[in-house]
Amino acid sequence: MTVPVAPGRWPFLGHTPALLRRRFAFTSSLHEYGEIVKLYLGPSPTYFVTSARLTHEVLVTAGTKFRKGAMFDKFRPFVGNGLVLSNGDFHRQQRRLMQPAFHRDRLAAYAETMRRAATELSDSWRPGEVRLIDEDLQGLAVTIVGEALFSTELGKEAIAEARRSIYLIIQQGMVRALSPKFVEKLPVPGNRRFDEAISRMRAIVLEVIREWRAEGADHGDLLSTLLLVGMTDEQARDEVLTLLTAGIETTALALAWTFHELGRHKQVEERVHAEVDEVLAGRPVTVDDLTRLTYVRQVVDEVLRQYPLWMLMRRTLEEVDLGGVRLPAGAEVIVSPHALHHDPASYDHPDRFDPGRWAPERAARLPKGAFVPFGAGARQCIGNRFAQNEIVITVATVAARWRLVPVPGRPVHVKFTSAAYPDSLPMTAVPR
Repeated sequence: MTVPVAPGRWPFLGHTPALLRRRFAFTSSLHEYGEIVKLYLGPSPTYFVTSARLTHEVLVTAGTKFRKGAMFDKFRPFVGNGLVLSNGDFHRQQRRLMQPAFHRDRLAAYAETMRRAATELSDSWRPGEVRLIDEDLQGLAVTIVGEALFSTELGKEAIAEARRSIYLIIQQGMVRALSPKFVEKLPVPGNRRFDEAISRMRAIVLEVIREWRAEGADHGDLLSTLLLVGMTDEQARDEVLTLLTAGIETTALALAWTFHELGRHKQVEERVHAEVDEVLAGRPVTVDDLTRLTYVRQVVDEVLRQYPLWMLMRRTLEEVDLGGVRLPAGAEVIVSPHALHHDPASYDHPDRFDPGRWAPERAARLPKGAFVPFGAGARQCIGNRFAQNEIVITVATVAARWRLVPVPGRPVHVKFTSAAYPDSLPMTAVPR
């Protein structure tokens, strides 16, 4: 079976210019050419999977025939061999070691950290004040993950460094992942800033780990969990860097876009406020409330559908028959959560914001592989429940007290990196 080649291929650079210039528009159009489309990252061929059916096969049913792909290989020298990047027996071992950190009891403790941080943020707002909500929520996400990871004084320095560096690492890292190898060697400002940020983060995390070794006490944080199960300093450093990079972007963006969409859809906002008022009855949100905030969770799922990660990569470990195409061992495969979440084959009016599509009877009709905000299968993000809890707790905490209203004459535009970022999200804080 012949695999069609996507349009827009350049000599030497392949489809990298189209990917970096058009981003989501380019990848969302590829389903027009078939379920599998060939792309070139520089001179290297890759296979872009466009359908939910084949995505489920790559991530779940045939998941053991794949490992992490070239995009993850490019990150490994900088953030180490953490859970998101590792493969094989080492990955399975690390996942088992980290599982206790995301046990139900631990998640309940983190929920209190989330509520307190969200309360402190909303307490800092003043009636009628215009806030850059995207920046506020980026800071909140760093604070929550940082405090879950580190509970010591030195840990506060690590959190401050994460605020300074982590978004640069994420955004510049995606440019490197999609570019030919020689690009990362060029003496340009973006490369220099990326290398300096990585060096600072690695150094401060190792310093926190060495301080923990000297004390040897269980502080009840994620770092204590990692070190108490016997990880080396280097393993723990890599996992901490992984949790910082993977655990911040998705939640910060989901929160920013949630309040943006609530501000644009008054009926949705009113229904969220009514549910929060009924469930909380004026008291702070707790972990036990999460299952009762059903409409809030529908809103969050719709935001995760509309604004997910751009793409994931896998590499075949052996020859694989995928949708009638024989992929050789070592073939690179791309899956795009964003393209899948906007595929009209799975979603009616995919560009419409519609939390009602996550009502149980409608959601049950979705094909497998159509909704993968945290991946799927054995490699599904280990912190997916942490992230979902964080988003719902923050939305409930803020919605109990405030309406966030769009600023007239300040349109919000999307800028694309590894995910969809608002270029700026000014909103006016209005007491309820």
